[in-house]
Amino acid sequence: MIYSKITGTGSYLPEKILSNLDLEKMFETTDEWITTRTGIKERHIVSAHQYTSDLAVEASKQAIEASGIDSNKIDLIIVATTTPDKIFPSTACIVQTKLGLSLCPAFDIQAVCSGFVYALSVADKFIKTGSAKCVLVIGADTMSRITDYSDRSNAILWGDGGGAVILEASDQPGILSTHIHADGSYEKLLHVPSGVSHQKGKSTIEMQGNQVFKIAVNTLDSIVDETLEMNQLDKSDIDWLVPHQANIRILEATAKKLNMSMDRVIVTIDRHGNTSAASIPLALDTAIREHKIKRGETLLMEAFGGGFTWGSALIKY
Repeated sequence: MIYSKITGTGSYLPEKILSNLDLEKMFETTDEWITTRTGIKERHIVSAHQYTSDLAVEASKQAIEASGIDSNKIDLIIVATTTPDKIFPSTACIVQTKLGLSLCPAFDIQAVCSGFVYALSVADKFIKTGSAKCVLVIGADTMSRITDYSDRSNAILWGDGGGAVILEASDQPGILSTHIHADGSYEKLLHVPSGVSHQKGKSTIEMQGNQVFKIAVNTLDSIVDETLEMNQLDKSDIDWLVPHQANIRILEATAKKLNMSMDRVIVTIDRHGNTSAASIPLALDTAIREHKIKRGETLLMEAFGGGFTWGSALIKY
């Protein structure tokens, strides 16, 4: 059986840091209020001349180096992003050029905060069908570019960053299963009202936070059950939870569902904020480089985002 194995990870965060103390100077809020409700202490923000592709490229360089491969071995590039550099070409094509990679297929996926899990799922199918042998999978977003900093309940959440993994075909277990879902009927609970062909309303994020929170917790509960049942595993078989970093309370609720100590949950939201599609690969790379996650351990990734979209990936690292 052919598996998709993660052989290298990388991440990148812009230099500028926007702390809760900085936000206190922008609007009426406090560090304590933000931390208590979200778990966020600071987030990174791109400079005026940085773009999503720049974050993606730097994360990719790290992943390629960590994997030890010749970059010309990459035969597919998938970028999960909500904030592409341009309407077209895809950010993946821009990344391909900036990395000087060979003429392989390259395309973007848009599933907001679930984007990286969606991209992993697609890449896994390419490898398992023999259509690709080495895939660069990236999650990168510049959420600050679509954040309304006059909306304090929303502005406190978002950060910018990029994360990447190299997936290679292997006869050793890697991605064990992926599960992706969507329900577009919840569109207006979390969306950007204006777009290219629908130029009405704001071009920044609008969110009904309390409603999104309730649905997210219940939905992530169900996808945990789905993932464990599909793989005939018990909750105790999961070594690490690597969740989308949206809100510390959602992370705690999912850990409780798994009867898992928070010591076994990768938490970076305090340092990164919500970086959308970059969230999971950033958390994964951070945990690997901090020597928390080790080879042979079983990881559960799960995410929930606008759409609504949600998904999970069970991985033997």
